[in-house]
Order: sequence, then C-alpha cells, then structure tokens
Amino acid sequence: MRDEERQSIEWACTRLINLYTLLNDANDWEAVASLYTPDGSMARPSAPDKPIVGREAILAAFLGRPARAARHVVSNIVVDVQSETEASAYSVLTLFQGQDNPDGGLPIRDPKGPLVGYYKDRLVRTDEGWRFAERIGGLDFAP
Repeated sequence: MRDEERQSIEWACTRLINLYTLLNDANDWEAVASLYTPDGSMARPSAPDKPIVGREAILAAFLGRPARAARHVVSNIVVDVQSETEASAYSVLTLFQGQDNPDGGLPIRDPKGPLVGYYKDRLVRTDEGWRFAERIGGLDFAP
C-alpha cells in the first residue's frame, strides 16, 4: 500500500471518530447509529463488558437514555491500517456532563468532574464509507 493511500484511510477513520463525537454531543442518535455497520457492536466506556450489538439495538440504546448535556473531547487518535478495507484505532476520551440550567443559560457542569477513558475501534470500509464494526470504551479512572 502506498503512503498516500494509508494516509487517506487514516484521515477518513479519524474523521469518522470525530464525526461520531460531534453527533453524539448533538444528540443526533440516528446519525450516530448510522456510523456503525448493520451488525456492529458498541460498549460504552462506563460498561465495557456489556456490548450492544446491531445498528438497530445501538439506536434503541441511545434513544432510551435520559436527556443530558454532554461534551466529549476525543484526542490522541491513532489509526492503524490493516488493509484497504480494515483498520483499528485507539483514542483518549474526556467526557464532561451536566444538567439543564433552570434559568435557560449554559448547562451546569457535573461537580464530580469529567470522566477520562478511551475507545478501541475496529473500522471497516463499506459501501456507505468507513464505519465502526466494533467500538469498545473503557475508563482510566473510577468515576
């Protein structure tokens, strides 16, 4: 594989990870779920041993969550390209959470501080573009 092709795949996978983060914070659950393969799986950082399998189940899990204000900061993204259609990635996660402000202003940040963790991803190229085949989160510090 030429360097240009590898770099193009790395960029596309990094963009997928960043897009997921932005859509998640926007509560656009249908768009978030569409970033998984139909049989993809997801395990939240707070429940790494409880995978949710299948795009429809992932969407249902997001739709079933209580509303919250959140800002995910994903950094230190490293993508390893295995082939033209497969890659893996690791990234670091910082999650700030909060509640709606009664006066309608900015949400009030949870005083317990941010959660710090990671994502381990298995990514595949599909007819829809790069998608998550598997996304496993974990925490680095107890909440």
